[in-house]
Amino acid sequence: MSDEEYSSEEESEEEDPAAEKAKAEVAKRQAAMLEAARQKALEIEKKKADVRKRLEESSQKKAKKGFMTPERKKKLRLLLRKKAAEELKKEQERKAAERRKIIDERCGQPKNLDGANEEQLKAICKEYHERLFLCESQKWDLEYEVRRRDYEINELNIQVNDLRGKFIKPTLKKVSKYENKFAKLQKKAAEFNFRNQLKTVKKKEFELEDDKADKSKPEWAAGGPGAGKKGEGEAGEAEA
Repeated sequence: MSDEEYSSEEESEEEDPAAEKAKAEVAKRQAAMLEAARQKALEIEKKKADVRKRLEESSQKKAKKGFMTPERKKKLRLLLRKKAAEELKKEQERKAAERRKIIDERCGQPKNLDGANEEQLKAICKEYHERLFLCESQKWDLEYEVRRRDYEINELNIQVNDLRGKFIKPTLKKVSKYENKFAKLQKKAAEFNFRNQLKTVKKKEFELEDDKADKSKPEWAAGGPGAGKKGEGEAGEAEA
């Protein structure tokens, strides 16, 4: 064997341990990575199991707490209706008391008319008249204030709509644009039908003999300027 072959064998023997060492390190790293991934997957599964368990426990607790039988639902409905009726009754009583209070403030307490003389009755009537006049004046002022505020609110709404660029369409009356055309067409059709229904009449069929005789020329027309020439022509023909 030559020197070159010996040198190549020696180099291959030297390289084999280094390659094996590198391969062993790579395999070790891969095994470590696989183990870490497996541990991570196990931890994730464990966390999922814990979360699932907690959710199941909470759902069971909620189901136990919120479990409603038909009887319980019926009782709950009755209680709610009873409570609503009580609240409505209290609201009506409160409104009635407020109304009575306002009436007492405006009209005052009723006067005792038993044993009152004429002067006292006049004073009571005068007091009631003054109170009535005051109430009417206050009513008129309040109505005017309400109308004024409604007008201001309407104006403000219009200004807001103008600023936003919105236009409120006014209510328009619906009118048919073909109404006049249809009326004209119907009128023309009626005239056309009326003309077709008429019958044509010949005048000669209904003429009388007296009418024909009346159509002959009168004497003064027979003796006109052309009558002399006509007579002379007839005389010449007779002589010939």
